[in-house]
Amino acid sequence: MRVAPRELFAFYRDGFRSMVLGRTLWKIILIKLFLMFAVLKLFFFSDNLEKNFHSDAERSAHVLDNLTRGAAR
Repeated sequence: MRVAPRELFAFYRDGFRSMVLGRTLWKIILIKLFLMFAVLKLFFFSDNLEKNFHSDAERSAHVLDNLTRGAAR
């Protein structure tokens, strides 16, 4: 059985329109994703490569060195 993309889109569109609790749950999911990827990145994941190295070549050499040295252990 093969479903046309238009029918598949209509199926999901109608399903999301009739949701009551689902809309609230999707809002909660989107807020949590925003918090995880945007806010936590600002506070916990600093850009050390950007600060410590001046060019892309230096950054890539550092990453390659760490990857190959870690495999040899």
